[in-house]
Amino acid sequence: MSAALIWCPFESEDAAAQAASQLLDEGLIACASLIPGVRSLYVWQGERGEARECGALFKTEAGLLDKAVARLAAIHPYDTPAIAGWLADAVPPVTAAWLGELV
Repeated sequence: MSAALIWCPFESEDAAAQAASQLLDEGLIACASLIPGVRSLYVWQGERGEARECGALFKTEAGLLDKAVARLAAIHPYDTPAIAGWLADAVPPVTAAWLGELV
């Protein structure tokens, strides 16, 4: 078993919690760490912008990464959410075993 992480900002902590709850209920993640107060500076459609968001770091089993990212994209309230997922190569066996319970 191996681990994967998914990072994604949301418009509010409530929106992040709602998405996290849905992914937890569907067995696609084992945990979500919500980080309110994220200050995002960005360029969108050629315009510079700034927003206060809630970041979310989702933990899942590597074999579920693509499915979890696709599902998050489908349920996210933004039209074009910024979602990034990657494999976490260095995790202790206990963490890998915990995430492996998802599959």
